Amino acid sequence: MAKKDAPKKKAPAGKKQQPSRGDAVRAAAAQAIEATAGQAGFTRERAQQLADELVSAAGRVRDTLEDLRPAGSDELLALRERVDALEARVQKLETARTTTRRRTTPAKRPPASST
Repeated sequence: MAKKDAPKKKAPAGKKQQPSRGDAVRAAAAQAIEATAGQAGFTRERAQQLADELVSAAGRVRDTLEDLRPAGSDELLALRERVDALEARVQKLETARTTTRRRTTPAKRPPASST
């Protein structure tokens, strides 16, 4: 004779039936996902901010290192040419200044006679 399916017991009217372990795990996982979903956007924004700050800091470091780098031979050659050009201009100005008419002090006039 086949066994009859036993009828499921109903919980007493005043008590709730406790969820099974599987249901409890599913509910906890769903709750955790919902709680972290809002934080994901915040985390993404903060990660972008940190990446932007890192790029900015790297740019400042690169600029500082560029300023500290010693001058290359091309730069030194260009600076020498500029100094030579400036020396020539100064020499020309000094020569022009000495060849112009010098100011002389006016001759002293004899004092006016008081008559």
